Amino acid sequence: MFDHCLYFNATALARIVEREWTAAYEPFGLTPQQGFVLRAVLKTPGMLNREIASLLCIARPTATRVIDGLLAKQLIARRPSTEDGREWHLFPTEAALAIDEPINAVSAALAKRLRGQLGAQVFDNAIGTLGKVRGKLT
Repeated sequence: MFDHCLYFNATALARIVEREWTAAYEPFGLTPQQGFVLRAVLKTPGMLNREIASLLCIARPTATRVIDGLLAKQLIARRPSTEDGREWHLFPTEAALAIDEPINAVSAALAKRLRGQLGAQVFDNAIGTLGKVRGKLT
């Protein structure tokens, strides 16, 4: 019935993928959004709140809530920006550095499993197509 509906197919896929990433990050006590923000901060220490929001394609208030959750878990620390007093640089804590390798390993294993289930070509084409569609609609 909804085979040609972008909304239906996109949200159905999002729910399936959300369950997969929720299960992957659950051992770390993180939501998928927290996991992705933490991985970004681990990869690029000193990122700004707005850079996180842009990277994840979420609103700045949403990014702030995710960051607040990571602060409460003592996985990131904020330092004020010298350029703009309303901005904060984000840095991983020692606790975050301790899970850097394991969280990236779990993420890589999940991506590898999904790629195996779908087949490399379908997986790569889907990621590329979804990125293009997202880019044209934003």
